[in-house]
Amino acid sequence: MTDPRDGWAGLGWEGWEDYDGIRRRLDQGADAEVWGGGRPLHRAAAWGSPEVVAELARRVADVDALQDGTTALWEAVLSDRHDNARALAAAGADPWRPLMGGWSPGRLSLAGPTPDLFTVPEDERGLTEAERAATQEGHRLVTALGSIHYDGTGLACVAGIDAAEAIRRLEAAPAEGEDMDDLLENPYDYDLDETLQIIGVTTVPGGCVVTQPWGYAPQMPGVLTRLSAGTVCYGMYANPKSGNQGSIVRDGVIEGSDLHPGGGPQPEDTSEEILAAYLYRHNAVGFACAYAGLRLTDARAVVGPPDQWVELPERDYWSR
Repeated sequence: MTDPRDGWAGLGWEGWEDYDGIRRRLDQGADAEVWGGGRPLHRAAAWGSPEVVAELARRVADVDALQDGTTALWEAVLSDRHDNARALAAAGADPWRPLMGGWSPGRLSLAGPTPDLFTVPEDERGLTEAERAATQEGHRLVTALGSIHYDGTGLACVAGIDAAEAIRRLEAAPAEGEDMDDLLENPYDYDLDETLQIIGVTTVPGGCVVTQPWGYAPQMPGVLTRLSAGTVCYGMYANPKSGNQGSIVRDGVIEGSDLHPGGGPQPEDTSEEILAAYLYRHNAVGFACAYAGLRLTDARAVVGPPDQWVELPERDYWSR
């Protein structure tokens, strides 16, 4: 929440694009350095107009001041606000200052949609060969998936095995018949308890995808641990109430849970994780697929129809 004493009370997201309104607040005493728990320039870099960004940059003591380990320029690059990034650079922000995981805003932009956003210094190493390959695949995968609706969907992205092997590991049986046809037509007419055992399985380049467009079954521990024998899975549930929830399971061992795929880079991330989080920001499905090394050519494995619908046997899938 904003503090009424800092002059920003009542300002919504769209207000950061209102140059006259922002300038009026500043002239009336709004604090250019403080907005609630953060900094106005960081907020404007991600949500505002270049004119607002330039005005705030003119009034702050340090255009490269940090908030949670990043500069306003980093926020502009991360948010694909390229005009804001240019306005900050023109105001003296340093594109090549190392921040998260050794990445600078400028170097991060080399992996984005506008790699020519900044002039690259002669001593800047740019992207490594591995980073260029990851970037190219990231752009390809995001394009291949397209704009899909996956709210409420559960996924397990499994490396190195096909659909037939996944079905064998899960000891699942084919699901078919008139009841199945009705379920696929009207999945939300059923209680989840009635349909939780039904999942779709599809072979894709690099492995397979287990999906449930209406529930979380593919991410249940007992499903992921069985699928991950000798390999790795990234499980995801796009929870309509609380957002995307991810988990990593390797060879039957849960290595990570309560993760947030598609949520953007975090300060504790490694260099490789920073790049992946940037490439798949706001794209939890792409992140999950990429983590497992799956190279989908379209979204069918996620949104259907899958190669095969199957029914899981009755067992406790929460005890692993």
